[in-house]
Amino acid sequence: MRIAFIIAWSVLALASVDDIHSQTLPDYVAKAIADPARRADRVDDARRHVGELMMFSRVKPGDKVLELIPGNGYFTRVFSAVVGPRGHVYALWPNEYARVDAAGLAASRALAADPHYANVSVLTQPAASLSVPEPVDVVFTAQNYHDYPDAFMGKVDLLAFDRQVYAALKPGGVFVVIDHAAAAGTGLRDTDTLHRIDPAVVRQQVEAAGFVFDGASDVLRNSADPHDIPVFDHSIRGHTDQFAFRFRKPVH
Repeated sequence: MRIAFIIAWSVLALASVDDIHSQTLPDYVAKAIADPARRADRVDDARRHVGELMMFSRVKPGDKVLELIPGNGYFTRVFSAVVGPRGHVYALWPNEYARVDAAGLAASRALAADPHYANVSVLTQPAASLSVPEPVDVVFTAQNYHDYPDAFMGKVDLLAFDRQVYAALKPGGVFVVIDHAAAAGTGLRDTDTLHRIDPAVVRQQVEAAGFVFDGASDVLRNSADPHDIPVFDHSIRGHTDQFAFRFRKPVH
Protein backbone atom coordinates (compact mmCIF):
# COMPACT_ATOMS: atom_id res chain seq x y z
CA MET A 1 0.00 0.00 0.00
CA ARG A 2 2.83 2.40 0.86
CA ILE A 3 4.51 1.86 -2.53
CA ALA A 4 1.21 2.40 -4.35
CA PHE A 5 0.67 5.64 -2.45
CA ILE A 6 4.11 6.99 -3.31
CA ILE A 7 3.69 6.12 -6.99
CA ALA A 8 0.26 7.74 -7.13
CA TRP A 9 1.55 10.85 -5.42
CA SER A 10 4.40 11.14 -7.92
CA VAL A 11 1.91 11.06 -10.78
CA LEU A 12 -0.26 13.68 -9.11
CA ALA A 13 2.61 16.07 -8.47
CA LEU A 14 4.42 15.53 -11.76
CA ALA A 15 6.56 18.61 -12.46
CA SER A 16 4.19 20.75 -10.39
CA VAL A 17 5.73 20.86 -6.92
CA ASP A 18 6.54 24.42 -5.90
CA ASP A 19 10.19 24.84 -4.96
CA ILE A 20 9.63 27.11 -1.98
CA HIS A 21 12.06 25.56 0.51
CA SER A 22 14.97 27.78 -0.50
CA GLN A 23 13.09 30.94 -1.49
CA THR A 24 13.41 34.07 0.61
CA LEU A 25 10.16 35.16 2.22
CA PRO A 26 8.72 38.41 0.85
CA ASP A 27 9.01 41.25 3.37
CA TYR A 28 5.26 41.36 3.94
CA VAL A 29 5.18 37.66 4.84
CA ALA A 30 8.23 37.91 7.10
CA LYS A 31 6.75 40.91 8.91
CA ALA A 32 3.40 39.15 9.32
CA ILE A 33 5.06 36.13 10.89
CA ALA A 34 7.10 38.38 13.20
CA ASP A 35 4.02 40.30 14.38
CA PRO A 36 4.30 40.50 18.21
CA ALA A 37 0.56 39.80 18.46
CA ARG A 38 1.17 36.20 17.38
CA ARG A 39 4.09 35.53 19.71
CA ALA A 40 2.37 32.48 21.20
CA ASP A 41 2.00 30.93 17.72
CA ARG A 42 5.70 30.92 16.93
CA VAL A 43 6.38 27.63 18.69
CA ASP A 44 4.45 25.93 15.86
CA ASP A 45 5.80 27.94 12.91
CA ALA A 46 8.61 25.59 11.90
CA ARG A 47 6.41 22.49 12.15
CA ARG A 48 3.54 24.09 10.28
CA HIS A 49 5.73 25.79 7.66
CA VAL A 50 3.65 28.92 7.82
CA GLY A 51 6.03 31.03 5.74
CA GLU A 52 6.21 28.54 2.92
CA LEU A 53 2.45 28.08 2.93
CA MET A 54 1.84 31.83 2.77
CA MET A 55 4.09 31.94 -0.28
CA PHE A 56 2.33 28.92 -1.75
CA SER A 57 -1.07 30.58 -1.30
CA ARG A 58 0.13 33.62 -3.28
CA VAL A 59 -1.54 35.95 -0.74
CA LYS A 60 -0.34 39.55 -0.83
CA PRO A 61 -1.16 42.97 0.67
CA GLY A 62 -4.62 44.20 -0.26
CA ASP A 63 -6.02 40.73 -0.96
CA LYS A 64 -9.38 39.42 0.19
CA VAL A 65 -9.11 35.97 1.80
CA LEU A 66 -11.80 33.46 2.70
CA GLU A 67 -10.52 31.00 5.31
CA LEU A 68 -12.70 27.94 5.85
CA ILE A 69 -13.05 26.59 9.41
CA PRO A 70 -10.15 28.59 10.89
CA GLY A 71 -9.74 26.64 14.12
CA ASN A 72 -7.87 28.62 16.75
CA GLY A 73 -6.97 31.36 14.27
CA TYR A 74 -3.35 30.35 13.64
CA PHE A 75 -3.51 31.11 9.91
CA THR A 76 -6.09 33.87 10.36
CA ARG A 77 -3.61 35.98 12.30
CA VAL A 78 -0.97 35.66 9.59
CA PHE A 79 -3.40 36.33 6.74
CA SER A 80 -4.61 39.44 8.58
CA ALA A 81 -1.11 40.82 8.85
CA VAL A 82 -0.21 39.97 5.25
CA VAL A 83 -3.26 41.55 3.59
CA GLY A 84 -3.08 44.62 5.82
CA PRO A 85 -5.60 47.44 6.14
CA ARG A 86 -6.47 47.43 2.44
CA GLY A 87 -7.32 43.74 2.53
CA HIS A 88 -9.76 41.60 4.44
CA VAL A 89 -10.00 38.12 5.92
CA TYR A 90 -13.34 36.33 6.17
CA ALA A 91 -13.24 33.52 8.75
CA LEU A 92 -16.03 31.16 7.76
CA TRP A 93 -17.61 28.74 10.24
CA PRO A 94 -20.24 26.37 8.83
CA ASN A 95 -23.11 26.17 11.31
CA GLU A 96 -22.75 22.41 11.54
CA TYR A 97 -19.07 22.59 12.43
CA ALA A 98 -19.61 25.41 14.92
CA ARG A 99 -22.03 23.18 16.82
CA VAL A 100 -19.18 20.80 17.63
CA ASP A 101 -16.54 23.49 18.09
CA ALA A 102 -18.26 26.37 19.84
CA ALA A 103 -14.93 27.34 21.40
CA GLY A 104 -13.36 27.77 17.97
CA LEU A 105 -16.17 30.04 16.78
CA ALA A 106 -15.89 32.06 19.98
CA ALA A 107 -12.15 32.43 19.45
CA SER A 108 -12.70 33.73 15.91
CA ARG A 109 -15.24 36.24 17.14
CA ALA A 110 -12.91 37.41 19.90
CA LEU A 111 -10.11 37.82 17.38
CA ALA A 112 -12.33 39.83 15.03
CA ALA A 113 -13.34 42.08 17.95
CA ASP A 114 -9.67 42.89 18.67
CA PRO A 115 -8.74 46.25 17.06
CA HIS A 116 -5.44 44.72 15.95
CA TYR A 117 -7.46 42.46 13.66
CA ALA A 118 -9.90 45.05 12.36
CA ASN A 119 -9.65 43.52 8.88
CA VAL A 120 -11.10 40.19 10.06
CA SER A 121 -14.78 39.33 10.11
CA VAL A 122 -16.59 36.10 10.92
CA LEU A 123 -19.15 34.43 8.67
CA THR A 124 -21.54 31.70 9.78
CA GLN A 125 -23.70 29.85 7.28
CA PRO A 126 -24.89 26.34 6.34
CA ALA A 127 -22.07 24.09 5.19
CA ALA A 128 -23.82 23.42 1.89
CA SER A 129 -24.41 27.11 1.09
CA LEU A 130 -21.04 28.85 0.89
CA SER A 131 -21.16 32.53 0.01
CA VAL A 132 -19.08 35.67 0.56
CA PRO A 133 -19.95 39.38 0.78
CA GLU A 134 -17.54 40.14 -2.09
CA PRO A 135 -15.35 38.18 -4.50
CA VAL A 136 -12.08 37.07 -2.92
CA ASP A 137 -8.54 36.46 -4.14
CA VAL A 138 -7.79 33.38 -2.04
CA VAL A 139 -9.90 30.61 -0.52
CA PHE A 140 -7.88 28.61 1.99
CA THR A 141 -8.66 25.47 3.95
CA ALA A 142 -6.23 23.57 6.16
CA GLN A 143 -7.14 20.10 7.44
CA ASN A 144 -10.87 20.60 6.97
CA TYR A 145 -11.79 19.78 3.38
CA HIS A 146 -12.27 16.17 4.47
CA ASP A 147 -14.97 17.21 6.95
CA TYR A 148 -17.47 18.50 4.39
CA PRO A 149 -18.77 15.12 3.11
CA ASP A 150 -19.23 13.73 6.64
CA ALA A 151 -22.58 13.16 8.31
CA PHE A 152 -22.17 15.83 10.98
CA MET A 153 -21.73 18.41 8.21
CA GLY A 154 -24.83 17.19 6.37
CA LYS A 155 -22.88 15.13 3.83
CA VAL A 156 -22.10 18.10 1.62
CA ASP A 157 -21.66 17.23 -2.04
CA LEU A 158 -18.02 18.16 -2.68
CA LEU A 159 -18.49 18.95 -6.36
CA ALA A 160 -21.30 21.39 -5.53
CA PHE A 161 -19.16 22.83 -2.72
CA ASP A 162 -16.18 23.31 -5.05
CA ARG A 163 -18.43 25.12 -7.51
CA GLN A 164 -19.47 27.48 -4.71
CA VAL A 165 -15.81 28.14 -3.94
CA TYR A 166 -15.27 28.80 -7.66
CA ALA A 167 -18.10 31.34 -7.65
CA ALA A 168 -16.65 33.07 -4.56
CA LEU A 169 -13.29 33.72 -6.22
CA LYS A 170 -12.27 36.51 -8.53
CA PRO A 171 -11.06 35.39 -11.96
CA GLY A 172 -7.46 34.34 -11.47
CA GLY A 173 -8.03 33.70 -7.76
CA VAL A 174 -6.71 30.58 -6.04
CA PHE A 175 -8.17 27.80 -3.92
CA VAL A 176 -5.63 26.23 -1.55
CA VAL A 177 -6.45 22.84 -0.05
CA ILE A 178 -4.25 21.36 2.67
CA ASP A 179 -5.34 18.10 4.26
CA HIS A 180 -4.27 14.84 5.84
CA ALA A 181 -3.48 12.28 3.15
CA ALA A 182 -5.28 8.95 3.02
CA ALA A 183 -3.91 5.94 1.16
CA ALA A 184 -4.18 6.02 -2.61
CA GLY A 185 -7.43 4.65 -3.99
CA THR A 186 -9.45 5.14 -0.80
CA GLY A 187 -11.41 8.12 -2.09
CA LEU A 188 -13.72 9.42 0.65
CA ARG A 189 -13.70 6.20 2.67
CA ASP A 190 -11.61 7.51 5.57
CA THR A 191 -12.89 11.06 5.95
CA ASP A 192 -14.99 10.37 9.05
CA THR A 193 -12.99 7.54 10.63
CA LEU A 194 -9.34 8.51 10.09
CA HIS A 195 -9.99 12.18 9.20
CA ARG A 196 -8.04 11.71 5.99
CA ILE A 197 -8.84 12.07 2.31
CA ASP A 198 -7.29 10.64 -0.85
CA PRO A 199 -5.41 13.48 -2.62
CA ALA A 200 -6.46 12.12 -6.00
CA VAL A 201 -10.18 12.54 -5.27
CA VAL A 202 -9.61 16.12 -4.12
CA ARG A 203 -7.86 17.03 -7.33
CA GLN A 204 -10.46 15.24 -9.43
CA GLN A 205 -13.41 17.00 -7.81
CA VAL A 206 -11.89 20.47 -7.69
CA GLU A 207 -10.86 20.31 -11.33
CA ALA A 208 -14.35 19.06 -12.22
CA ALA A 209 -15.72 22.32 -10.77
CA GLY A 210 -13.77 24.29 -13.37
CA PHE A 211 -10.48 24.94 -11.57
CA VAL A 212 -7.06 24.48 -13.13
CA PHE A 213 -4.47 22.63 -11.05
CA ASP A 214 -1.81 25.24 -10.28
CA GLY A 215 0.76 23.40 -8.18
CA ALA A 216 1.54 21.32 -5.12
CA SER A 217 3.83 21.81 -2.17
CA ASP A 218 5.61 19.03 -0.30
CA VAL A 219 6.54 21.03 2.83
CA LEU A 220 4.09 19.03 4.97
CA ARG A 221 4.87 15.61 3.50
CA ASN A 222 5.89 12.83 5.90
CA SER A 223 6.77 9.48 4.34
CA ALA A 224 6.80 7.84 7.81
CA ASP A 225 3.03 8.25 8.13
CA PRO A 226 1.39 4.84 7.54
CA HIS A 227 -1.85 6.51 6.31
CA ASP A 228 -4.02 3.90 8.02
CA ILE A 229 -4.34 5.39 11.52
CA PRO A 230 -6.44 8.34 12.75
CA VAL A 231 -4.70 11.69 12.55
CA PHE A 232 -5.26 12.11 16.31
CA ASP A 233 -3.24 8.97 17.13
CA HIS A 234 -0.46 9.98 19.52
CA SER A 235 2.17 8.41 17.26
CA ILE A 236 1.43 10.76 14.36
CA ARG A 237 -0.59 13.72 15.65
CA GLY A 238 0.89 16.99 14.48
CA HIS A 239 3.12 15.20 11.98
CA THR A 240 0.73 13.57 9.52
CA ASP A 241 1.51 13.30 5.84
CA GLN A 242 -0.31 16.30 4.39
CA PHE A 243 -0.77 17.35 0.79
CA ALA A 244 -1.05 21.00 -0.26
CA PHE A 245 -2.71 21.72 -3.59
CA ARG A 246 -3.30 25.06 -5.26
CA PHE A 247 -6.02 25.49 -7.88
CA ARG A 248 -6.66 28.58 -9.95
CA LYS A 249 -9.90 29.97 -11.35
CA PRO A 250 -9.25 30.77 -15.00
CA VAL A 251 -9.33 34.41 -16.03
CA HIS A 252 -11.48 33.63 -19.06
